[in-house]
Amino acid sequence: MKPISTPDLLDALTWRYATKKFDATKTIAPEVWSALEDALVLTPSSYGLQPWKFLIVTSAELKEKLKPLSWNQAQVTDCSHYVVFTIKKNLTAADVDRFVARTAEVRGMPIESIAGYRNMMVSDVVNGARSFNVNEWATRQAYIALGNFMTSAALLGVDTCPMEGIEPVNYDKVLNLPEKGYATVVACAAGYRAEDDKYAELAKVRFVKSEMIEVL
Repeated sequence: MKPISTPDLLDALTWRYATKKFDATKTIAPEVWSALEDALVLTPSSYGLQPWKFLIVTSAELKEKLKPLSWNQAQVTDCSHYVVFTIKKNLTAADVDRFVARTAEVRGMPIESIAGYRNMMVSDVVNGARSFNVNEWATRQAYIALGNFMTSAALLGVDTCPMEGIEPVNYDKVLNLPEKGYATVVACAAGYRAEDDKYAELAKVRFVKSEMIEVL
């Protein structure tokens, strides 16, 4: 793999902003969106358990249903693709076993050879102290995916806007999540900025590096 240059990375991160106004006439090309889906799937997670599902909303009708549950923010309906980040609620041993089986399949090894790792995960996430706040733990994993998605999008010249101004419980109802065992955490609109979005040209406001980073 050839790494991108440091100027290219910083240019992309400087270019990106929380897009307030999308150009509703512009759609992300299929090959670009496919890469962003892959970026979501490649997101790292604790133990590698991937306690999430990413719902990609492109239906205009469904976007219209979600908009009033999102403080009527236009990003929901004007973006090209709307990603709802959900978590698998109350992880069980069966969820761990599913991951273990996939690991054995991908790496061509017997399941028995990773029984110790399986038991460690179950003793922590399912039966251990973490089990009491496992949904909060899963939520933190979902935010890793959100950050990875936004950075990947910026590197591909795609605009995004993270959306916490939503009603998760009502999202769940519209998306039929309770019966599937999932719950909404956060969302992210993706597409291309409108030419008249005044926020696009505003300078980023960040504290100086020396105040934010301490080398020990």
